[in-house]
Amino acid sequence: MSAVMNIGEAARVSGVSAKMIRHYESVGLFPEAARSDAGYRQYGEREVGTLRFIRQSRDLGFSIAQIRELLGLWQDRRRPSRQVKALAQAHIRELDGKLRELQAMKATLEHLVDCCRGDDRPDCPIIETLAGESGGAAVTPASGKPGKTSGLRPGDARRP
Repeated sequence: MSAVMNIGEAARVSGVSAKMIRHYESVGLFPEAARSDAGYRQYGEREVGTLRFIRQSRDLGFSIAQIRELLGLWQDRRRPSRQVKALAQAHIRELDGKLRELQAMKATLEHLVDCCRGDDRPDCPIIETLAGESGGAAVTPASGKPGKTSGLRPGDARRP
């Protein structure tokens, strides 16, 4: 028989905070725990294993919806592995897109830093660009998605 743990012990053993365990229960990702006569949550090895699975999935950047799907696949011993692989491949494509956006933001910021003299004068292309005062140079989305400002195109800002 496996040991029964309270939420603090389950959190320590699984690496998932008690707050997140309660959150995962509230969003239906993790089933509500059995309760003791005194009303305390109780967890066994099976639940801790599920919490570890969730933590590992979150560490890889999977969304709650994706983890829900992965949990279903994990619990279905007759699942075809191609479904798991397809989900992971889709996540890799999402990560690649985020990586491109981060690289564009970094390149823009590096360019603005290079354009800033960093002296005692108040003129600063970084501040001017953030305030939309860069003489028509706009911070443009790297992803092409409206509302996401990831950076100025190199060459848009000039040294004062």
